Amino acid sequence: MSGNGKQPEQEPVSVEIEAEAPPSRDPAAPQEPASDKNTSPTDAVASLNAEIEKLKTEKKEIYDRLLRTAADFENYKKRVKKEEAEVGDRGRKQLLGEILPAIDNLERAVEHAQAGDPVAEGVRLVLKQLYGALEKFNVKPFESVGQAFDPSVHEALQQQETDDHPAGSIVSEFQKGYMIGAKLLRPALVVVAKPKAAVQGEASPANTPPGGQSDGGI
Repeated sequence: MSGNGKQPEQEPVSVEIEAEAPPSRDPAAPQEPASDKNTSPTDAVASLNAEIEKLKTEKKEIYDRLLRTAADFENYKKRVKKEEAEVGDRGRKQLLGEILPAIDNLERAVEHAQAGDPVAEGVRLVLKQLYGALEKFNVKPFESVGQAFDPSVHEALQQQETDDHPAGSIVSEFQKGYMIGAKLLRPALVVVAKPKAAVQGEASPANTPPGGQSDGGI
């Protein structure tokens, strides 16, 4: 320490602060899109409107596809239901077609049985039960005798000359016809009437002159 009491002056200390380096960016990290400072509000609105129209178009296309899919599914269900009904109808027709000949034979047996035959009475009861079973399936016979011949429900086996029935009408039937609902199950086998042929040598009304005398009588 000096005698004058003053402390020696200290030289200033310089401190250097190193600037912190910015964090390095990971190349794999997603890059944020740089904002386009040059985009005007009008362009931004136009871009949004275009995006909205695009979404509307996509929505309409998806909705139309859903409608078509729903319509196709409904058509498929109807088609399957129709096919099932047709298969059922074919099965019923085939089964009933096998039963009807047996009914025909029972009817012939009753027709030719003697009056009071107990066996015939039993057959009639069986036939009554069979008729009831057929009605449950909406199967009924239809009348043919006396009706005009209809090729859609009748099958002509032969013709018969007669004046007792109009030409083209049904004189008799070999086999009954049956309907299942409004559809034909089995056609009737019938005999069709036709006019009698003119007897040879008999004067034709067309050749008889007025007055009732023929040319040969003069």
